[in-house]
Amino acid sequence: MPSPYRFSLNHHTWQFASLAELMAKATPLRSGDQLAGLAAVSAEERVIAQMTLADLPLTEFLNTPLLPYEADDVTRLIIDSHDALAFAPIKHLSVGEFREWLLSDDTSSADLAKARAGITPEMAAAVSKIMRNQDLILVAKKCQVTTAFRNTIGLPNRLSTRLQPNHPTDDLNGIAASILDGLMYGSGDAVIGINPATDNVRQATRLLHMLDDIIQGYQIPTQSCVLTHVTNTLECIEQGAPVDLVFQSIGGTQATNQSFGVELSMLQEAMDAALSLKRGTVGNNVMYFETGQGSSLSANAHHGVDQQTLEARAYAVARQFNPLLVNTVVGFIGPEYLYDGKQITRAGLEDHFCGKLLGLPMGCDVCYTNHAEADQNDMDNLLTLLAAAGCTYFMGIPGADDIMLNYQTTSFHDALYARRLLGLGAAPEFKAWLERMQIMSNASEATLSTQLPIGFSRALARLPSGNRA
Repeated sequence: MPSPYRFSLNHHTWQFASLAELMAKATPLRSGDQLAGLAAVSAEERVIAQMTLADLPLTEFLNTPLLPYEADDVTRLIIDSHDALAFAPIKHLSVGEFREWLLSDDTSSADLAKARAGITPEMAAAVSKIMRNQDLILVAKKCQVTTAFRNTIGLPNRLSTRLQPNHPTDDLNGIAASILDGLMYGSGDAVIGINPATDNVRQATRLLHMLDDIIQGYQIPTQSCVLTHVTNTLECIEQGAPVDLVFQSIGGTQATNQSFGVELSMLQEAMDAALSLKRGTVGNNVMYFETGQGSSLSANAHHGVDQQTLEARAYAVARQFNPLLVNTVVGFIGPEYLYDGKQITRAGLEDHFCGKLLGLPMGCDVCYTNHAEADQNDMDNLLTLLAAAGCTYFMGIPGADDIMLNYQTTSFHDALYARRLLGLGAAPEFKAWLERMQIMSNASEATLSTQLPIGFSRALARLPSGNRA
């Protein structure tokens, strides 16, 4: 029996054995799909797959799950949570017609918001595969997603940052000095988030108390997070630690999440526990998720599905828990999955587009590992493109060099560049704090003050002790 996924041209017919194969071969080239043996073998085959995909009805993704419903809880989540009413205005479209609808001037931000619960991750991934970079940027810009905890993230003409003060030995003085440095550059409104070098409950609690001392002591309208495993955070909450956000890395298949030591029920338990603390002041989005293309393949949990589609499926998991922040760590896994600056750039734009289309507050860790064929100029390009696309937030790290995780990302200065270039401001509550503290004389233009701000003149003397238990 011939495959339903076929395309004929000039008396030649191409056939694709399954929807998963068609999706994989329609994907712009990347090393991870080549490593998995899923990529198109030629540019011709890729274009034919994209043309075949463009003619496919959107309903095909509801009728033909890429992973079996009975065997994968992410598939069950996607199917069970699908909103038929939201899908109704676009259910008659093909993938190609869906692209035209997204790009149409007649399709507003409000229309996209109404449709998002009817769009599955596979639909988002499929349409992204037939879009140019400029298409991804334009549609993502139209998608408005706002979340809140102690400040409001994702408002129009705003750009937030995660202040990432990692330290190779978790020295509290070193971390606090990096936090002070970041605050002086207007960084930290998305979150002040630490990747602990030593990942256990005792260390997480120690770091949480230090972060809370700084935030409460200076009355900073932001939130903290220690990026430890969700089970550690649950234990920290039980012990009375000041937890703002619950962090977890997630993936697009049940097996990927199991490789992270995570079940969906565990995420629900953690969200409920964080909500019970009632630490938010202007909102109650308490979850923070990180993702990245290639995580399922690296865990041998991809089931023959391409890495970009699985990345979009991870966003279904994130969407279920109403997160404050979602972050694609786009170049972190390495060149085995995204080989060079061109592939990293394309992946970052795809991830941001798919996440925003599905209703997530998408940020991006614009980054690369030292053995990738990329450099900081590539990151400048991606940063600029994503900022133009309305990316919610970027990373802020001293010198763009994470000395604990050993990778290259974006600095406090890079966020200032993007804000200045596009006339973007920090989150409104954080912006008001920056001006009140005289850190910035005009935070909407990211103009640095020329002197040490009020309240910070004795800041170094008040840094927390490195010996605190």
